[in-house]
Formats: sequence, structure tokens, C-alpha cells
Amino acid sequence: MAETTIPGDTGRLEDAEARVAGWWVWGLLRLAIGWTFLWSFLDKLLGLGFATCRNGDTGEIDYLCDAAFVNGGSPTYGFLTFGTEASHTGELLSWMAPSAPDQQNLPDWLFMLALLLIGVALLFGIAVRLGGLGGALLLTFLYLAGFVWPANNPFIDNHIIEALACIGFIVVPAGRYFGFGRSWETIPIVKNYPILR
Repeated sequence: MAETTIPGDTGRLEDAEARVAGWWVWGLLRLAIGWTFLWSFLDKLLGLGFATCRNGDTGEIDYLCDAAFVNGGSPTYGFLTFGTEASHTGELLSWMAPSAPDQQNLPDWLFMLALLLIGVALLFGIAVRLGGLGGALLLTFLYLAGFVWPANNPFIDNHIIEALACIGFIVVPAGRYFGFGRSWETIPIVKNYPILR
């Protein structure tokens, strides 16, 4: 399959080198964003003390505390209950919050599954188009639920920037560099359904 060309590409060596360098940058960006999704999943699953199981006052970490997903903690309760209060659109999603921090509901399981699948797809470079689409949607929902308008900028924050990068993963072959995308694309079902690339 031919590589996507860059507008204005003359076929000269400098253009080919720039194209390859561009794909490497997309591959590195995919790895970075994939890791943020997968790390978020692991931290919420096991309470590793970054966003989950860290005492906000003392900074102490209580690994595998009650807030960890494996111990019945809800990864969405705090955000959907308190993080959406200042948002103009947060009430549209706040109804999905479980009734207590130690209660899990369907949105908790869907959120964790989304973090895992998006993280694995982007980190390993397989099903990058689906991972990019899922990542863009999840980041947009998080932005709309809690950060309209952002504290430091009236229009944009890291959620929107990362969502735009995820959209980029849909249109460029980002999984081919620093990932298993080239091998993944040879699987017959992936050849027949380009969305699986």
C-alpha cells in the first residue's frame, strides 16, 4: 500500500526524508497519548497513587485503597459529582455518576473499558483508527463535562489538543511507526475493513 503523500511533495530526497520524519513524529505522539490512556486505566484500576489513592492534604499514597476499581471504587464518581459543577454543560453528564464513591455502575465499567482499549490500540499501533476515534470522543466528552470554559484559556485546553491528535491518528498511518501497524494491516479482516487499521 502506498504511503500518503504530502501536498507539494516533489519526490525529491528531502521531501521523502521529511515525510518519514513526519511519520516518526506521529508514531511518537501516538505512543505518548496511548500511554496516558493506559496509565490512567492502571492508576484507577489499582490505585497507584497518582489520580487515585493519594491523600490530597498529606500527599501520602495508600496503594490499592478503597477508591481503586479492583476494590469496588468508582472511577467516575468524583469527576461526575464534583468536577462538573463549574461547567456549563456538566449537568448533561452528571446523572451518570454512581450514588456513592464505593458504588460502581455501567458508566464506570464503560469508562474503564474505553481507557484500556484506547490505550492498548494507540500504544501498540493496532486498530489505531478505532483508538483515535474513541480517544477523540472520550476527550471531547471530558472537556464538555468539566472544563467549559477552561481555567487558563477561554477556548482550548489539553483535552481538545489531544482530541485533535487522535483525529490525526485516523487519517495518517501512525501505527506503522513504533508500533505493530504494518503487521496488523496484513490481517485479512483488517484489509477488508479499513476502519480496523
